[in-house]
This record gives sequence, structure tokens and C-alpha cells, in this order.
Amino acid sequence: MAPVPLSVRDLGLLDYARALEVQREVVAARRRGEIEDTLLFVEHPPVFTLGRRRSARYNVVAPGDTPVIEVSRGGDVTWHGPGQLVGYPILALAPAERDLHEVLRRLEAALIDVLQRCGLPAARRPGFTGVWCGARKLVSVGIAVEGWVTFHGFALNVDPDLSWFARINPCGLDASVMGSMRSEGVVPPEPAALRLLAARAIAAAFDRTLSPDTTTPGP
Repeated sequence: MAPVPLSVRDLGLLDYARALEVQREVVAARRRGEIEDTLLFVEHPPVFTLGRRRSARYNVVAPGDTPVIEVSRGGDVTWHGPGQLVGYPILALAPAERDLHEVLRRLEAALIDVLQRCGLPAARRPGFTGVWCGARKLVSVGIAVEGWVTFHGFALNVDPDLSWFARINPCGLDASVMGSMRSEGVVPPEPAALRLLAARAIAAAFDRTLSPDTTTPGP
């Protein structure tokens, strides 16, 4: 079987609503077969997003004037903002891949690999979605599909201001569980190096091959 290629695009710092539009544009193009699987990297200005879980709205504690946006991914409420690496894998799932729980597990596996390569003892935590280092959650994960093409994805806390999480109950948890690479004692790689590390891990987790012209993702 021929390898499935994966392209990478870095959207830079982009408003969440506009990034969601870009995701939908890429999903539509992928469903039409006009492009290959695509991994979008982005950093957002501060925003709270609500997943489909019923409790999500009630876990918004004190948003202030920060936007709160309802989205179609699974899960509860989370925060996105500066200091995070956010990734949106737009993947056309083959019939054998059409298990959304398995997609989540593969995303977790990819981010566990990234963090371990950076020197952190990352792992899953039974009963919870995401990636943890001991008692701290460093990666939030949530996906959606349209026509068996995935969108939404993950947010890795690299070096954000963790006090933002005190405005919500992130994923229904106490805000104190949230951590970052920096708070766990690791000096994060340079952004381009971290994006490349994440792109390689995600490609491997989903049996994709990075397209030759996207092996050093940049703007």
C-alpha cells in the first residue's frame, strides 16, 4: 500500500474563529480529494472553547471579556492562548481507521512521544482524555469528524500563563491540575523544532509520511 502523505501548515498567531474557518475550508478540500491530509499548527489569542459535553457551559467560571465559543469537538471547556502549541490534524480516515476513540488514543500517543523526547515522563491517566506528567495535565485533546475527515485536535501547554485556567474548570477538573512543559521543569525546544517534533510524531502515530516540502514546518 502506498504511504499516505501528510502536509504541514503553520498558521502562526490566528484568531480562533478564523482558524475554525480555515479548518472547515481544509476539511472540505480534503473531502473533495483536492489536497492531501494536512496538519495545521496555530497559536491563538486567549479564548475559551466549549465542547459537546453538557457540563461544558457550567464549567465556565469567570471568563470576563474573553470570548467563549461553542464548537463541535468532543469534551468539555478548555482555554487556548499564547504559549500553547495547538495542532489540528485534518485526516481522511480509511475504513479501518474509523474509530474515534482510537484516533484520540493515537493523538495521545503522539504527544506522549513528543514530551518524552523532551525529557518529561508523559503518560495517559486512566479515566481521562489527554496527556499527563504525574498529577499535571499538559495536553488537552478533542476531535470532530465530517465525512470521516477529522478536525480539531490537541493543545500542548508549552509555556502559557497557567492562571488563565483558573477562570474555568478545565475539562471539568480543578484548574490546579493544569501544567506546562516549563512548569514541569523543562526548557521547551524552539517553536520550529517543537512543531517538527510534533509533526513527525503525529505522522508516525497515524501511519502517514510527511510530505518532503513540509518536513520543516513554518509560516
